[in-house]
Amino acid sequence: MTSTDVHLRDLRYFTTVAEELHFTRAAERLYVSQPALSKQIRALERQLGVELFRRDRQGVTLTAAGTALLPHARRVLAGWAEGAAAVAEARAAERSTLVVGMSTSPGRGGLLPAIRSRFTAAHPDAVLRLRQVPWEDPTAGLADGEADVAFVWLPLPDADRYAWTVIAEEPVDIALPESHPLADRPEIDFRDLLDEPFLALPESSGPLRDHWLALDARGGRPPVIGAEIAGTEETYEALVAGLGICLVARGNVPLLTLGGVTTRPLHGVPPSRYVLAWRTEDTGRPLVRGYAEACRRVAGRAGGAPEVPAWVRPEPRSVRSG
Repeated sequence: MTSTDVHLRDLRYFTTVAEELHFTRAAERLYVSQPALSKQIRALERQLGVELFRRDRQGVTLTAAGTALLPHARRVLAGWAEGAAAVAEARAAERSTLVVGMSTSPGRGGLLPAIRSRFTAAHPDAVLRLRQVPWEDPTAGLADGEADVAFVWLPLPDADRYAWTVIAEEPVDIALPESHPLADRPEIDFRDLLDEPFLALPESSGPLRDHWLALDARGGRPPVIGAEIAGTEETYEALVAGLGICLVARGNVPLLTLGGVTTRPLHGVPPSRYVLAWRTEDTGRPLVRGYAEACRRVAGRAGGAPEVPAWVRPEPRSVRSG
């Protein structure tokens, strides 16, 4: 194996560790486990035949070889990003296609057909393509460039990369098996659920996993994880099987209450925010602007969101809990 076999992922891992000089923080940025990151860096060092980082009790520092490699690695990554962006821009311009990412259908009273109708009326030559994305990706395709805009839940990882407009702000209910001891209550306080096993999003979903576990409302008590779920059907099956309970935005309740599962209003957790998001560098693209404007107008007319400016920059990202 030679240095020509080094992949972009290896260079991205290396530069992130070089910037953080801390393997745990770098792993959090990359949404990988710290052991996996350390293993990959070791493999890269073996490939190159040099030590890139010096690890001791005082911390992590770059070796001379690591310092020499860093600017070149950054140039390679930047060059590839520019090339990928140029290809994506050329493809979008050629096809006049807007890819809309989502993890679950927006539903909510025919919101999606109404947005499509308004958008295509203003952009008759545009082609809309929907892309269903697993829950492992909380950005629904925005992060890897597979989607141009996406229906997602806040908070987003790397929030400063994105802008958004709010589609709906909804109360959060609790979904639980009909046989659950608390199912006979008309409403439930979150404090009564602290010891219950919860269904959790995959760890790759980052701060969104923390949000749907309501870490900020737990007073520092860690959640009990009954199972991980990565889709609506999987969530329903886990609920029916009694593996755990989960928070659910009220607009998504019909997706889970299919028999054997019930939901109750929940007190003690903040409302959820469902948004249309896009990468900040794409704000000036006409199709992105047009779709976001259609979303804002349809959601505002339906009472699902306030009349706010279409180009909402995200607030500063809060520190993750847990």
